[in-house]
Amino acid sequence: MPSPTPDSLIIRPIHPEDDAAMALIIRTVMPEFGAGGSGFAINDPEVDWMSQAYAEPRHAYFVVERDGGVLGGGGIAPLVGGGPDTCELRKMYFLPQARGLGAGGLMMTRCLDAAREAGFRQCYLETLTGMDAAMRLYERTGFRPIDQPMGATGHGGCNTFYLRDL
Repeated sequence: MPSPTPDSLIIRPIHPEDDAAMALIIRTVMPEFGAGGSGFAINDPEVDWMSQAYAEPRHAYFVVERDGGVLGGGGIAPLVGGGPDTCELRKMYFLPQARGLGAGGLMMTRCLDAAREAGFRQCYLETLTGMDAAMRLYERTGFRPIDQPMGATGHGGCNTFYLRDL
């Protein structure tokens, strides 16, 4: 059986029927990287209703799908406690079977395009030491490390911060 390629992946806006799959993905992937306790996005109330949370103005969330199954997602929203020109890349997680296929790069392009369309000039993100593949993706796509967190995300468990001009 041939390996899946980026051509077999579909990036599309989240729908309400994707909410349970995305909640399960987030709750599966985050603990894999030690992000299961307090201070992490796994505990955000929106995890169970992502489609509704990202239906607000200047918000967007996308899922990656292959063969009809949701394998991950990612989105953007205004940075809580940040300026009006800054968004946050949020909840970008993929199941192991989606990794190494180019899904991260495709999702990043889609999210950054949505951020520009929403009028943002900067994109911020926070992550955790040990998410090495994710950090390589961030740096490859123009994010630069910054020394301290921005805004008021409530994710005090994160210890690595990035910013990118759009």
